[in-house]
Amino acid sequence: MQSRSDRNLVAQLGAEGDGSHRAVALLLARHWRATCDYAVVCLASATGAAQFVATTAFNRVLGRLAGGAADGPLRPQFLVAVRETVREWAADEGICVVLPELRKPTGGRGLRAVKSGIPERRQLAERAFHALPGASQCLLWHTEVEAEPISIPAGLLGVDTSAATATLEQAREQFRAELVRAHRELAPTAECRHHNRLLDISIRRGGSLLPDAQRHLTVCQYCRQAAEQLGHAEGGLEILLAETVLGWGARRYLDSRPGRGAVEALPPAPQAVGPEGVHPAVPHPEVVRSAYASRRRTRRTAVAVGVGLTCLVLLATVLVVRGWTDGTHGVSAPGDTRGAAGRGSTRLGATREPSVVASPSAASASEPVEVAHGRPRSPATGPCAAPRTSPSASPPNRRTERSCCPAASGTTKRGRQPTCAGAAGTRRPPAASSRIYKIFP
Repeated sequence: MQSRSDRNLVAQLGAEGDGSHRAVALLLARHWRATCDYAVVCLASATGAAQFVATTAFNRVLGRLAGGAADGPLRPQFLVAVRETVREWAADEGICVVLPELRKPTGGRGLRAVKSGIPERRQLAERAFHALPGASQCLLWHTEVEAEPISIPAGLLGVDTSAATATLEQAREQFRAELVRAHRELAPTAECRHHNRLLDISIRRGGSLLPDAQRHLTVCQYCRQAAEQLGHAEGGLEILLAETVLGWGARRYLDSRPGRGAVEALPPAPQAVGPEGVHPAVPHPEVVRSAYASRRRTRRTAVAVGVGLTCLVLLATVLVVRGWTDGTHGVSAPGDTRGAAGRGSTRLGATREPSVVASPSAASASEPVEVAHGRPRSPATGPCAAPRTSPSASPPNRRTERSCCPAASGTTKRGRQPTCAGAAGTRRPPAASSRIYKIFP
């Protein structure tokens, strides 16, 4: 089991052959998920940019440790490398152009605006944590922050579970003792050093603080922060450690841990094969810019094609509408007399060939009715009136028909005799050719 510890895997990174490939593969399997989770937190975006950041963090940490022993637990080192990578990229305007996620106020831009380093209210915890042995740091981080069972850090350390459990209890006590020691050594005044033991005893036993300690805390910010950190050591150690090591996005990272119920799947880890077989191959920032520039060009081309197709559809629609308006579909429906005068003749007495449309007749449903424009004509005698062949037929339109009998009408308006020789009592249509007449059978 000892050969599978993180410490031994890091020592194999500089070796030649398949040993380095195997070491990188195991380290990716152990730490890729957490590293990518924190990259998503720092970017405030679960896009492909998180994989770029996580891969770069792996490259930096493993490149620094290649050929040497691991200095403390690897997980916090990967996470810190993610934070610093996002901060560095957010300050590069060229990278921000191709990775717009870096400009989010809750992501890279906000991280860049925050002062780097450990916040003042966590300086005592940072000093106490790094004063612990590497095994104690690993046990505290993976059990408290990652919320993993004791078997996970035991495997990372290459020890059995019982030994890891005993070491974990000692690590908690040692961390608290280092907090008290850091408060005493960094105390700005003698009065703060005097209240060092009072704060330790009061917080350990629980309940309210002693009156003398309470009065001091009202005027001393340094001791108030120390009392708050000692309170986390008694309960809530996970948030104290996360804020001490990570700072940015500590609470969101805690919520993303699978041990606390987070089950969101992340993209798979990259291939653990580099040009030298030592650590994962990481794309250079120029490669990242080229890839995203190509993607943006593809999107612009798709938008241009979509706009062109939309214009073609609109043009076709306009042409179809104009065709229906100006084409051959303008024939009036049967019985529709709108515009008949305009389509007839502009001169009185002018003749034209009749336009015939099929329409059901009032007298017979099987015989067509002809609708003619202008004056009715006979091939033999010229203009004539429509004869009434049956008494049962519909009566003529008395409003529009006039007698064309020579005896009744005499001569026409122009002094010419009528050319039709209809029977007596027949009526002559008006001279205006713009009216519509029905030819009754």
